[in-house]
Amino acid sequence: MSKAFASAGDLTEKTISFDEIGPGLYAFTAEGDPNTGVIVGDNSVMIVEAQATPRLARKVIECVRSVTDKPISHLMLTHYHAVRVLGASAYGAGQIIMSETARAMVAERGQEDWESEFARFPRLFEGHEEIPGLTWPTTTFSEAMTVYLGNRRVDIFCPGRAHTAGDAVVWVPDAEVMFTGDIVEYHSACYCGDGHLRDWGGTLDVIADVGPKAIAPGRGDALVGPEMVTAAIENTRDFVASTYAPAARVAARGGSLKDAWDAVRAACDPKFADYAIYEHCLPFNVSRAYDEARGIDTPRIWTAQRDAEMWAALQE
Repeated sequence: MSKAFASAGDLTEKTISFDEIGPGLYAFTAEGDPNTGVIVGDNSVMIVEAQATPRLARKVIECVRSVTDKPISHLMLTHYHAVRVLGASAYGAGQIIMSETARAMVAERGQEDWESEFARFPRLFEGHEEIPGLTWPTTTFSEAMTVYLGNRRVDIFCPGRAHTAGDAVVWVPDAEVMFTGDIVEYHSACYCGDGHLRDWGGTLDVIADVGPKAIAPGRGDALVGPEMVTAAIENTRDFVASTYAPAARVAARGGSLKDAWDAVRAACDPKFADYAIYEHCLPFNVSRAYDEARGIDTPRIWTAQRDAEMWAALQE
C-alpha cells in the first residue's frame, strides 16, 4: 500500500458529549466516533450499543452514573460490527439483545470483522486486551420484540436492510425517541461496506413514518426536534444515493473499481468531504456499491487481507 487507511492516522482523543434527548433518555456522542444510547427505566437501564472495548464502555458507564444509580439490566446491539459490540462485557447486563440476522452475522463474519476493524482503528481499540472474545446475544428476535423496564415500554424492531442486513432500531414510545444505530448519521459519513444501498432509502422511509421527535444516530450529534430529525434522514438518504449511483453507472459500462472510486469521489467530495470519517469509509463504500451494482447481494466478508488488497487497487 502506498499509504495507510485514513482511520489508522486518526489518533486524537475525541470530546465526549452526554445529552438528554427525552425524559430519562440520553445520547453518548464523541465527535463522529460510535454513539451509545441510554434508556433509564423505572428500575433499571438499557444501553444501546456497547462501544469497541471495555475501556470505552466504562466512559459510557461513568456518564450513566452521573444521572442514575439504577443497574444496567439490558444491552441492545443494533448490528454486529466490532466497534459496536466488543465492549459488552463491561456492562454486566443480564440480557444482551440482537436480531437473529445480526447474531447469524456474528457467527458468519464476526471474527473477520474484528480483525479487519482492529487493523484500521488503532485508537478505538486501545485496551483491546480486555476483550474476552466475540459478543454473543442472550436474546434474539426475528422481526420485533418489546422490553419493559418497569412501566417503560421499549420496542425493538428491524425496519429493513441498510447499514447491514440485520439492522434493528429501538423506539421509546412514551417519549417518541428512536435509537437508529448506523441507519441514520448526522454530519458523519455512512459506512456502507456491509450495506444494502438500494434498500437503504426504503428503510429510512420506515423510520420517518414512525415520526420520531428525537433520534440518537449512529454517529454525530443527537437530533432533537422534527426538523433536525428530518434533515438528518434526508442527508443520510442523499449520502447513500450519491455513493451508489455513480458506482452503478461505472459498473453498467464495465468499468473498474478504480473508475468507480473516481466517479464516487467526483459526486461526493463536494458535498461530504468535511464529514467525520468520510475518508475512513470511502474505499469500503465504493467497493460495496460497485459489488452491489454488479449483482452481489450479500456483502463479501471483509478481512484484513481483503482490506489491503482493495486499498492497493485504489492506489494504482
